[in-house]
Amino acid sequence: MRAENIFEKHIRRDTLFKGSREALYPDYLPDYLPHRESEIDRLAEILVTALRGEKPSNILIYGKTGTGKTAVVRYVGRELLRAQEVYGHKNLEYIYINCETVDTPYSVLQNIGNYFIEDWNKKIPFTGWPLDKVFTTVRKRIDEWGGIVIIVLDEVDKLVTKSGDDILYQLLLLDNEMKNSRLSVIGISNELKFTDLLDPRVRSRLTQEKLIFPPYNAYQLEDILEERVKIAVKDGVVREDVISICAAIAAQEHGDARRAIELLRISIEIAEREGANKVEERHVYLAKNKIEMDCVSEAIKTLPLHSKIILLAVALSEEAGRPQLTTGEIYEIYRSLSRRVGASPLTQRRISDLISEMDMLGLINAKVKSFGRYGRTKVVELALPVMEVKKILFEDELLMELNNVKLTSQKKLFF
Repeated sequence: MRAENIFEKHIRRDTLFKGSREALYPDYLPDYLPHRESEIDRLAEILVTALRGEKPSNILIYGKTGTGKTAVVRYVGRELLRAQEVYGHKNLEYIYINCETVDTPYSVLQNIGNYFIEDWNKKIPFTGWPLDKVFTTVRKRIDEWGGIVIIVLDEVDKLVTKSGDDILYQLLLLDNEMKNSRLSVIGISNELKFTDLLDPRVRSRLTQEKLIFPPYNAYQLEDILEERVKIAVKDGVVREDVISICAAIAAQEHGDARRAIELLRISIEIAEREGANKVEERHVYLAKNKIEMDCVSEAIKTLPLHSKIILLAVALSEEAGRPQLTTGEIYEIYRSLSRRVGASPLTQRRISDLISEMDMLGLINAKVKSFGRYGRTKVVELALPVMEVKKILFEDELLMELNNVKLTSQKKLFF
C-alpha cells in the first residue's frame, strides 16, 4: 500500500483564494491604487518632461511606513515606461533600488551601471573595484547610451545613515558630467527629518520637488482591502465586518496599508487551515496575535547573549510570582545565570544600558521608582507572556541547559 504523501491532505483541502494570493502581499502592484490619485497625478506631472527628452526635477518623497509611497512610485514608473513607447523622444530608463539591502555607495553604483552593460563578462563585479573606477564606468556607459535615467532610491535615509550622503552627491555630480544623457533622482524616506543629515549642497539639489504622503484612515484602508479581496479571494468568503476590523486595527497604527493587507491575508490563511468556509472576526484577532508574536520572536532571537540572559532573569522572576525587579536584583540573578552558561558577566552599568534597550524594543517595561531615603532605581517587569518568552529563549543552544532553572520567592536560583 502506497504511503500517503505528507502534502496530500493539505492539497485536497478547499482553498478560499481564487487563483493567486499574490494580491494580498504588500509588494503586489495593482492596476488601481485607491486614494492616491492626487499623488500619482503630481508625480506624473513632474516626470512627464522625461517623455519630451528633458531631465525631470529631483524629488524627495516622505511618509510613514505603509502610506503607499513605494507602490505609487513603482506604479508611475511602470506607466511612464509604457508611455515612452508611444510618446518618448529619447531613450528612457527607470531604475528602482531598495536601499535597505543595497546600502553602500559601491553597490548602488554597481546596480545602476549594470543596467547599461549587456555583456555579462564586462559587468561591474559585486566587489573588488576601486570606487572611482566604478563611478567612471557608470558615467561612461550611461553617457554612451544617451537618454534620460530616473533612479529611485527607496528608504534612502537608511543608505545615508549607514554610508553618509557621498553617494547622493556623486549621483548629482554624475548628471553634470554627462553630455548625452541626463539623470534624475527620486528619494523615498520614512523620516521627515531625513534632510537634516544631508550636506546643504546635496539637500538643495535633491529637494527640488517634495511630496508628502499622509497616512490612510480606516475608510480608505477598507477600500484598499476590498480591491485586493476582489482580485484574490472567492466571492462571499470575507465578511464586511472582517475588512472593517482589519482596517480599524491598521488605522490605529499610523494608517499602515501594509499592516492591513498582511492582517487580512493571515486571517484568511488561518480560516483556510481550520477548514472554515468563511473568514470571521475571531480569525482576525488570531492573525493579530500571530503577527505580534512573530515580531517579538524575531526581536528576541536577534538579541545578544547577555540581553537574552537578562530577559530570562526577568521571566524567571515573574514565573516565581515576583513580576517586578530592581536593577540590582536582576543583576544578581543575571550573574548566576551567566556563570552557569560559561559567560563572563558584564558590569552592572552595562546591564542597565541593555535593560533600557530592551525597554525601547517593548520586551520589558522599565520605570524609575522612588524608594524615599533609599533613593531611586529602575523597576523592571516583563511586557510579554512568560511562557512564550522562555520558549523562544531556549531555542538558543547556549541557553538550553537553563531550561530547568527555577527561581524561588526569595530570588534564589536552583538548578
